[in-house]
Amino acid sequence: MARNLELLLTRTIEHLGIVGDIVRVRPGYARNYLLPLGIAEPPTKSKIEALKEARAKAQAEVAALRAGREALLSRMEDVRITLTRACNANGLLYGSVTQRDLADGLQAAGYDVGIRSVRLAAAIRRVGEYHVPVQFDRDLRTEITVVIEPDQPLEEREEMEIDDEGELVRPDRKKRKAAREARAPGGTEAPAEA
Repeated sequence: MARNLELLLTRTIEHLGIVGDIVRVRPGYARNYLLPLGIAEPPTKSKIEALKEARAKAQAEVAALRAGREALLSRMEDVRITLTRACNANGLLYGSVTQRDLADGLQAAGYDVGIRSVRLAAAIRRVGEYHVPVQFDRDLRTEITVVIEPDQPLEEREEMEIDDEGELVRPDRKKRKAAREARAPGGTEAPAEA
């Protein structure tokens, strides 16, 4: 197996490093992405010195971003988001609630959280209350409470009925059929209404 290469980053790359960092990467990543785009180059003392000012500026930006995220997490300690979704009588959602839905709900509530920061293991598919982690970095993490409510109360939903032929029986048709049978003389069925 090929050894990792040591390269000097000329630009900041998320999850790899900031400008001026010396990183170890696989040869294919270096050959196919970093080197052709000019994002990294072999480290030399002169290049490291040339990037000192850019590195200091990048470190200040990273520190400011981290401070902003820490402040946001402190505001989000007891956040509770309520989403209303359509569901069946058993509380099973017709769609699902995803990371995007939660991030949009947080944005609407005034919390600047991106989709990638919401760590939802699997899409939510039932009505109920859930605890969902929001994580920016390894040590910047909190949990929010998400409440999924039905669009109409579950008790008021009408149960679906299936007739002998496997057809869905609508309540209004069932009432009309009962009324026709009651009016029909001698047990014969009255003509169908339009």
